Amino acid sequence: MLPTHVRRVDFGYFVRPSEETGTGHPRVEPCLGYVVEHADGVLLFDTGMGSHPEVDAHYRPRRIDLETAIRAAGVRLDEVTEVANCHLHFDHCGGNPSLAGRPFFVQSVELAEARTTDDYTLPELVDVAGVRWHELRGRAEIRPGVWLVPTPGHTEGHQSVVVRRDDGVVVVAGQSHDTATQYAADALAGRARREGHSEPLPVPPDWMETLQEWDPRLVVFAHDHSVWVP
Repeated sequence: MLPTHVRRVDFGYFVRPSEETGTGHPRVEPCLGYVVEHADGVLLFDTGMGSHPEVDAHYRPRRIDLETAIRAAGVRLDEVTEVANCHLHFDHCGGNPSLAGRPFFVQSVELAEARTTDDYTLPELVDVAGVRWHELRGRAEIRPGVWLVPTPGHTEGHQSVVVRRDDGVVVVAGQSHDTATQYAADALAGRARREGHSEPLPVPPDWMETLQEWDPRLVVFAHDHSVWVP
């Protein structure tokens, strides 16, 4: 039985300061997770924003707590059977401690980076009592019709979720791209290359072809409400 629903989870928003946007202006960005309902339970992809005084002063987040956020998506906390984070920066794994006891799927390179690199994330969100990491080294079908696929770039161990449903494939791309527009640009660059268009052309990430080969019906993101459709 294929997964039935992919639903957005609204964890609130934060303000990216002007020095990080490349525009000279601050930008308010959503913090979005996703629930994937399948025959054996519910996968939660990303768990919201962690908290630290320096982080809060820098990004000025407005959080929606984990239980409230997933309830609004139609899921109870006790229905979540497994967890994955697209990567382990503070704004994607803040709710991990509340989900201890469930299996957590992570690319091994991402977990190693989070454990060993200073200022990579909030350490108290990584090795939490009761959190059981299932380390992956590449693509893995973790449930029938649900794959975790490496999409490095934002971090070396970034991963996305590919969900095959009866009505087509949904890709939850996390922060592989900050916006749907950026994803669209890379998808179009890949098309131009496949069609033999003359150089110079932009070079999309190698894994874009992998995602596009799934022929996704739509692609959704962690920091953009917009959705890419073919």
